[in-house]
Amino acid sequence: MQTITYHIPNISCQHCVHTIKTELSEIDGVKSVEADVETKTAKIVFEAPADETIIKNVLAEINYPVSE
Repeated sequence: MQTITYHIPNISCQHCVHTIKTELSEIDGVKSVEADVETKTAKIVFEAPADETIIKNVLAEINYPVSE
């Protein structure tokens, strides 16, 4: 099991939080998703077959790209 926290500048409201949680939760292997408007972060707990590339790609597809 891995945990990663990403800074996502586009998080601006609870709708953003809901969208991120919903979309990432659909990835096979993602166990939990917490997103926060104030810190503009998302904390994801996952295991294989999910990986960082898949998670980042989904975030980019839904217009919440990770800040590098």
